[in-house]
Amino acid sequence: MKTALIIPTCNAARHWTALCQGIHSQTLVPDEIFIIDSSSRDGTAAKARAEGFTVIEIDRHRFSHGGSRQAAAMRAAHADILIYLTQDAVPRDKDGFCNLAAAFREPGIAAAYGRQLPHRGATAIETHARLFNYPAVSSVRSWESRSGLGFKSIFFSNAFGAYRRKALMEIGGFSPDVIFGEDTLAVAHLHRAGWKTAYVAEAVVEHSHAYSPRAEFRRYFDIGVFHQRERWLVEQLGVATGEGRRFVLSELRYLREHAPLEIPSALLRTLTKFFAYHAGRSSGHLSPWLNRRLTSNSAYWRTRPG
Repeated sequence: MKTALIIPTCNAARHWTALCQGIHSQTLVPDEIFIIDSSSRDGTAAKARAEGFTVIEIDRHRFSHGGSRQAAAMRAAHADILIYLTQDAVPRDKDGFCNLAAAFREPGIAAAYGRQLPHRGATAIETHARLFNYPAVSSVRSWESRSGLGFKSIFFSNAFGAYRRKALMEIGGFSPDVIFGEDTLAVAHLHRAGWKTAYVAEAVVEHSHAYSPRAEFRRYFDIGVFHQRERWLVEQLGVATGEGRRFVLSELRYLREHAPLEIPSALLRTLTKFFAYHAGRSSGHLSPWLNRRLTSNSAYWRTRPG
């Protein structure tokens, strides 16, 4: 199977050395590597060309999570498997790409995502989030999985995820008109079309974020917008309130044992996420100016009246 590696970038110079070392250490060498660069000002595009990567440059004001990734998927016409990585996700060992691609030996698998562990030096809050969402046990999910897992059945991450290109194109590829969750939406369509997806715990990258409360608000506002505009997901899969409650309780137990002084911050973040999510669900009733102030993806709102 031919593979293509696709990495969206924006001012990625500070991550470049670690990213390239991780890529070049892999036992599975991608047949093509595409960098989708959003008008970087730090020489990212030049660094990528110097590595021999194919660079697709886009205006950052026209960036969309789905549209940019789909543009690269269209260019990678000779690839069977598309591996997506973000600029700050570093392969943990040399077999990461190989282990992820191995999932596609099963003909019914359309997409697979790997395990994300926190970067070294990550806070306890970051660490718990990765341990909670990315367990040590692999699994396979399908449309039928929604009866037991609900919304969790379509959990996926393009920070380190791969797609069978044929299957992705069958569902129309990634939507260019989505504020957030282009991976989640694609997986929902794949499941409805009869495909399965895999979580591969043996394919590992280091990837975590120390979000500020303001950044958390923006992120969860966008999630709310996504759920409101793709209401069929919530209608057919249910809301993730049960999973959210389980996360909060797990986080408090983890922090009580490992970092009790971070508990107030965690509680503040929980409230922030709650209000941000519901603000996003109400974005259709907010002014264009306010939506642009609350989002983490201002480019999404440039073509919309509200």
